[in-house]
Amino acid sequence: MPAVLVVDDSKVMRDMIVACLRPEPGLTFTHAASGLEAIEALSLGPFDIVLLDLNMPDIGGIEVVEFVRGQDTLRELPVIMITTRGDDDSRSKALSAGVSRFMTKPFTPESLLSEVRTLLGAKRS
Repeated sequence: MPAVLVVDDSKVMRDMIVACLRPEPGLTFTHAASGLEAIEALSLGPFDIVLLDLNMPDIGGIEVVEFVRGQDTLRELPVIMITTRGDDDSRSKALSAGVSRFMTKPFTPESLLSEVRTLLGAKRS
């Protein structure tokens, strides 16, 4: 069963992301409310995909992605960054850090589910 790490400082947003992904059977979810919690969860692993907010109070999403890409065991882990900041600079920084996909809020449930299915499918093949 694919394990999903959902990282956002807003519980409402974490719950909404999980609700968007419920149509995909077999997913299991772990929540993290901060970048530090995400790194702790990733250290305990394993996860098949990470959905990550850009702006968080302690360690930001870019730093979490840099941590992931710096670990041999996590380097290939798909990461979707989801943020309210859709400006070119934020997108460029996220992609340079190594995110697999960059999505802006608000997003449609269908678009998020499609991205997750695509990345999980690529990981399985």
